[in-house]
Amino acid sequence: MDGPLQGQTVLVTGASRGIGAAIVERLASEGARPIIHYGRDKAAAEALLARIGGRGLIVQADLSAVEGPFEMWQRAVDAAGRIHALINNAGIRTEISIEASAEDWKAAWQKEFQINFFAAADLCKEAIRHFKAQGGGRIVNIASRAGQRGYAADAMPYGATKAALINLTKSIARSFGADGVTAVAIAPGWVRTDMAEEFIATHGKPAAVDDIPIGEMAAPTDMAELVAFVLRPSQASLNGATLDVNGGSYIR
Repeated sequence: MDGPLQGQTVLVTGASRGIGAAIVERLASEGARPIIHYGRDKAAAEALLARIGGRGLIVQADLSAVEGPFEMWQRAVDAAGRIHALINNAGIRTEISIEASAEDWKAAWQKEFQINFFAAADLCKEAIRHFKAQGGGRIVNIASRAGQRGYAADAMPYGATKAALINLTKSIARSFGADGVTAVAIAPGWVRTDMAEEFIATHGKPAAVDDIPIGEMAAPTDMAELVAFVLRPSQASLNGATLDVNGGSYIR
């Protein structure tokens, strides 16, 4: 399919549902060949591949495992050859109280950092090496408003991981732009995903949207449209940017 991303092969982590699945569908509609990463839900990944007419690939990896990101990257390269872009979308949000035991507290922080940040950093490392050797590439890190303004008391690990991801993006942009490797962070507020639905089920929708001036969450398709725009060849000058998608709930 012809489109502005024709010929690009793009690895999307956490792609079997939510924002990741929307990104895959949008990229395919613009001519890219997505590599769909999934952790456990093979059926969802296969259904997504079918929805884009089979114009993509599937890779499985457990990003909570220390070697998972490296194994996934190698599988992706083996399957695709040249990769043009990496979208670090996979992430979790857990709640842990300061009243929790030391053991539970450390476990929550370590798991969240492994999936939300360490796995992304490992994939960035491999992607940068690959892009430098292959003539350049793009990295898009899906961060969060929480990484900029702080987060709720029971979800501090999430905000901390996203702040680290934004900083990593800036470091990559400054360090490797001359090599043709550009990096952009996208920092959404609430997006209508399973994670948001779980929060709403516990706390109610007003708790999620009360401080959003437009009064509504973004849709996964909104995020996907922005990711596809960032990947267009004409957008190299976005290198190092953090793009806010939060309805005016955090304004820099």
